[in-house]
Amino acid sequence: MSGPELLGLFPEELAGYLKQLGQPAWRAGQLFGWLHKGRGFDEMGNLPRALREQLKEQAVDHPARVMERFESRLDGTVKLLFAMRDGHCVEGVLMPYRYGLTFCLSTQVGCRMGCAFCASTLEGLARNLTAAEMMHMTLLAGQQIPGMPVHNIVLMGSGEPLDNYDNVVRFLRLVSHGDGLNLGLRHISLSTCGLADRIDRLAEEGLPVTLSVSLHAPNDEIRQRTMPVAKAVSMDRLLQSCRNYIEKTGRRVVFEYALVEGVNDRPEHARELASRLRGMQCHVNLIPLNPVRERQLKGTTRLAAGEFRDLLESLHISATLRREMGADISGACGQLRRRYLLKEGAAYSLEGQETEKGDKA
Repeated sequence: MSGPELLGLFPEELAGYLKQLGQPAWRAGQLFGWLHKGRGFDEMGNLPRALREQLKEQAVDHPARVMERFESRLDGTVKLLFAMRDGHCVEGVLMPYRYGLTFCLSTQVGCRMGCAFCASTLEGLARNLTAAEMMHMTLLAGQQIPGMPVHNIVLMGSGEPLDNYDNVVRFLRLVSHGDGLNLGLRHISLSTCGLADRIDRLAEEGLPVTLSVSLHAPNDEIRQRTMPVAKAVSMDRLLQSCRNYIEKTGRRVVFEYALVEGVNDRPEHARELASRLRGMQCHVNLIPLNPVRERQLKGTTRLAAGEFRDLLESLHISATLRREMGADISGACGQLRRRYLLKEGAAYSLEGQETEKGDKA
């Protein structure tokens, strides 16, 4: 079924669409409410049957489905493989914390940023995800564990969110809409590898999301070894944009730092990092590197990671060591999708029809 993905439209846009179908504008509120409860056209009981049939013929209510589900025996993390209508698949992760569920959401099918520690980029970028697809994955994630709704969203799955800027900003406005999920933007984190010009643009949007920057190095020389974006955007330029974001939004910036043994995990690296960040309203999130079979990088030991954190804090830089989650279910970005594609050699449509790998709808 081709046609507009209604989950990606705001009430006023739905009103315009319904007007084309000869329907009153006030039905847009009913339709928006049903869609953002995750309901399909057949379940929208207060819409006329004729309208529901018309919508089924001309529009899309559910642009994604859960194709596979894995639950960690170690910590309760749930990893989901989602199928899109065109046969592409992406993944998401539900992480249980004491305050509720955090959903790690993908924003692109694959990624073109080329970071050396990430599995998402191994197959390159296939396409951007739409705002409707991101909304539906979020709704599906909220149905996975009864009585535990999604409390936080982190845009840290496959893809670079700021490389899919317009769709991501639309998603942020939709997921926080008062007539929908109404999820507070302060409960959403957006991770970027460091597209400085897009960070500057985001700072002007009036969306107080937490900016999470993949830094992973204390200087340009080390950063350029693992992150191609660092060759185009220097750390000085990136940190300037981060300071601007802090000033415009009043939100602190979180710096993600994956500790790679022998590359960026020495005491001198911690001291240099502290000197670059001193005086900023920021936090450093140290990440034990999940192993990626295709990458020849080894994560730092937990002991060494703890020592790195302690040194940063002694230098007055707020830092924590992220709890490793989902290691037994391919927890790192892109691992599950890649494993599935290599195993099956195929992609699946929303209806479950198999197509040869690489045959894009």
